[in-house]
Amino acid sequence: MYFLLSKLLLVFIMPLTWCMALLLYAVFIKNTAKKQKLIIIALAMLYFFSNKFTADVFARMWDVAPYSPLNKTYTAAILLGGFVSKDEEGVPFFNWTVERYNQTLKLYHKGIVKKVLFTGGNADLKPDGFTEASYVKSELIKAGVPDSLILIDDKARNTAENAAYSKQLLQTSGLRPPYLLVTSAFHMRRARLIFKKAGIDFIPYPCQYMTAKHFTPGDFIPGVDAMSQWGLYIKEVIGYLVALFR
Repeated sequence: MYFLLSKLLLVFIMPLTWCMALLLYAVFIKNTAKKQKLIIIALAMLYFFSNKFTADVFARMWDVAPYSPLNKTYTAAILLGGFVSKDEEGVPFFNWTVERYNQTLKLYHKGIVKKVLFTGGNADLKPDGFTEASYVKSELIKAGVPDSLILIDDKARNTAENAAYSKQLLQTSGLRPPYLLVTSAFHMRRARLIFKKAGIDFIPYPCQYMTAKHFTPGDFIPGVDAMSQWGLYIKEVIGYLVALFR
């Protein structure tokens, strides 16, 4: 039930939805002064949430600081799913969050982690039998990670289930903690909270930071990328608060 509700509520937490709702409300009310106020508020919100500067300021506050594991080794990297999508014909491919997969491969090939635990099933509302885990496992093997060094959870549909199923695998594997938890920087704060509450001993290894080193004048020009970034972080904040009080 929680999984279904989280999927259905996504559209209502997007900034564009809020702006459109205010403008739509303004169309139907008769009070001219109130109508003007609503339009001004909606346009101000639209500019704020389509502004790369504001999006990056928040991202810098939210993202977990990077971690450098030089001269250290870990028994396993816990790689969180969410970086595999399917095209119209159902063919899987790596999407824009694939950097967490790339970083895990680097950690393995550098000898920093000995094994890879991947957690990710099928988060579709109507699952078709495909699992992200099966695809990622095949890609890991192609990239030089032996089958014997890969642990797979193919049931998890969200971060809470990632933590629960990962804990089960780690308990039966006998792998010594702490582990490296690998996911995108925007997702790490929520993932860190959930995995801590699950009682897993780990060190966060965030990657794929979305902010540039310096602000530019172009950051103040409205754009769809900034609005998408805001939507991503709003989803994370709400997910974090839900996890905090569950």
